Amino acid sequence: MDNCVFCAIVKGEIPSRKVYEDEQMLAFYDLEPQAPVHVLAIPKQHIACADEIDESNCAVFAHIFGKVPEITKSLGLENGYRIVTNCGKEGCQSVRHLHFHILGGRQLSGQMG
Repeated sequence: MDNCVFCAIVKGEIPSRKVYEDEQMLAFYDLEPQAPVHVLAIPKQHIACADEIDESNCAVFAHIFGKVPEITKSLGLENGYRIVTNCGKEGCQSVRHLHFHILGGRQLSGQMG
């Protein structure tokens, strides 16, 4: 996808602090962390948001969530974590590439907004 910052990160055109990578996904530290540990997990395939998950691409969604325990363990998040995805303008999605925020490293607020 043209002008997608996450696609550029996947291609190596923009550097990132990688946490995990395989042929389907990439996980890297967020540049504007909202918690002591704040990692983004993204599919390498451009999928704009959760609204675009369908039968043709849902395997990558399952793959990402299947890797979450490995990623969170490597980050030392044994006491828990939160996974968040935003979809669309009113959902505060800032980059139109499906991504999952993995947040932890302290007691998170019970407030979600």
